[in-house]
Amino acid sequence: MNELDPQVERALDAANANDTDAFLAAFTDDGVVDDWGREFRGAEAIRGWSDNEFIGKQVVLRVSDVSKKGDDTTVTAEVGGNGFNGPSHFTFRVSGDRVSRMTIRA
Repeated sequence: MNELDPQVERALDAANANDTDAFLAAFTDDGVVDDWGREFRGAEAIRGWSDNEFIGKQVVLRVSDVSKKGDDTTVTAEVGGNGFNGPSHFTFRVSGDRVSRMTIRA
């Protein structure tokens, strides 16, 4: 398993701590969450999505694998909490010291 970039680790740690402010701070100002094709750009949109579907559902991410391809880091995780439960892939793109994009797929 590859090492996590600190930027990605910061976002995952914030999600697992159910810390919305820290999760948002892990993203660039124009950061995007792509949740199965639905895109949420910027802190306000990401907060709305997270409150309803991610941290607001007390998400727990148990990472089982990390792979890198070019600029992308894909994290395979078992998702738990009070929302979606099951395996997912989270692909992160990093820009500088923060995440610019997180794409969620099965």
